[in-house]
Amino acid sequence: MSGTLDHVMMRVEDLEESLDWYTTHLNYEEKDRWEADTFTNVYLGPEEMHEEGAMLELTYNHGDNSYEMGDAWGHIAVRVPEGELEESYQELMDAGVEDYRDPESCDYNYAFVKDPDGHEVEIVKRDPEQGAKWSLDHTMIRVEGADEALGFWTRKFEYEHTGRWESDSFANYFMKPEGAADEAMAVELTYNYDGRTYDMGDAWGHLAVRADDLNDYWETLEEREVEQYRTPEECDNNYAFTKDQDGHEIEVLERDFDGSLFPN
Repeated sequence: MSGTLDHVMMRVEDLEESLDWYTTHLNYEEKDRWEADTFTNVYLGPEEMHEEGAMLELTYNHGDNSYEMGDAWGHIAVRVPEGELEESYQELMDAGVEDYRDPESCDYNYAFVKDPDGHEVEIVKRDPEQGAKWSLDHTMIRVEGADEALGFWTRKFEYEHTGRWESDSFANYFMKPEGAADEAMAVELTYNYDGRTYDMGDAWGHLAVRADDLNDYWETLEEREVEQYRTPEECDNNYAFTKDQDGHEIEVLERDFDGSLFPN
């Protein structure tokens, strides 16, 4: 289905350490890999991954690199079954995972840990039928204008609300394509009311949207006046990139569910 979120990319300083963390603690397995002269991309996900489920892309730039986290990107969230939040969190603590916010401090609704590079990982409770344990539930990005961000995802990608939460100082909006499966990853738009601005940093890379046909989908996005950051032609017709109104990068690609990243 065109429009489904395919993956979220983050940059890591030590690929083997990161692979060990995600495969050991979240039981992820390698789904795909692309080796280039200067970098390596590895795609991870649970063994039992729904065809509309999203993967985690770890990008390792060869050499000695360090990254700034910034604050324009917030976190990824992974699912655990209802009733297993505290147990799952404690298993991570017993295995030496870095704590960030325990279930008690979050009113037993969710919890947060950090991976080896400091990327925040939220643990959320979901019905087991809404995706395998540890599967990606959403990726949170911060936006400077709620109306502009909601309009972007609605008009450009035909997303709709799947949830929202408004407080005294901020609002969270969860967006997915119309008709997306429960197992599909959502994008969470966080809008703080105080008018703050954000630093993009470089520890996070992009969100990726899956297209049934890259060029047809890109043509539709062009008609909807997306920013043409990197066109299909500039990327050998394998993928393309646009940006949202705040500068978060969004990749568009084709992928067969058997794992083929570059069908051409």
